[in-house]
Amino acid sequence: MIHVYCGDGKGKTTSALGLILRHVGAGGKAVLAQFLKSAPTGELAALERLGVPVYRNDLPHGFFPNMSEETKNKVREMHDRTLAEVTRLARANKCSLLVLDELNAALTLELIDRKAVLALLNNHGEAELVVTGRDPCAEVLEQADYITEMKLVKHPFEKGAKARKGIEY
Repeated sequence: MIHVYCGDGKGKTTSALGLILRHVGAGGKAVLAQFLKSAPTGELAALERLGVPVYRNDLPHGFFPNMSEETKNKVREMHDRTLAEVTRLARANKCSLLVLDELNAALTLELIDRKAVLALLNNHGEAELVVTGRDPCAEVLEQADYITEMKLVKHPFEKGAKARKGIEY
């Protein structure tokens, strides 16, 4: 099945990571693909200890509005390579849970091959898929079996608080 964790609230990636933890704990094989993320985060060390492969950008690129066209092209190439690799794993039944973190944003910003994403959603072998990120496109929502929207009610960022290691990243 396909799960979508979306919305403007905190918790989309955290929920997906919780599902990885549950899945691996039950004997499943999970894979995490992160789009638009390259900075180190706390979950990476834990996933490594659990033996969960992580595919993500190796180019620090900053936020989209600050990217040059050259950087955007490099990020697209990285995303397309990542998508091709995890698609291969899913279709070959090498994983039973595939998390596509921030895929919605990569689609919205046109930083990934839309046709390849839709092809994966239509054919993902036996793998359960999780798609995270704000503002999912209509095609993703149509394919989804689960849709969970995280709603921002209050966040310390609104008061100028910085992201904290181990909590926000």
